[in-house]
Amino acid sequence: QVQLVESGGGLVQPGGSLRLSCAASGSIFSIYAMGWYRQAPGKQRELVATIPNGGDTIYADSVKGRFTISRDKSRARCTLQMNSLSPEDTAVYYCKALLLGGGPDYWGQGTQVTVSS
Repeated sequence: QVQLVESGGGLVQPGGSLRLSCAASGSIFSIYAMGWYRQAPGKQRELVATIPNGGDTIYADSVKGRFTISRDKSRARCTLQMNSLSPEDTAVYYCKALLLGGGPDYWGQGTQVTVSS
């Protein structure tokens, strides 16, 4: 019902910035909230940030003050602005969508973010 495609990942030096984008298609108006998660090698997938339709964002403690999540007016795109990146931010970042009325969550394919000198 909803398809998600992430983009914007890549290699960046410590202290640098990246902007990730998640493009949604399908039943866009059924999306209640979108979010970004990440998974580093050997670690479990963890929440980075979420943004419901009302705009009350939630951030992981590890990214507060550095990352900003937002959605376009069309609600078809979710962006994660990442600043002051450190090697600990290295992971595959996934976009997630939650639909109104429940049902399964939807995930994108992921985009690799590597922070290294």
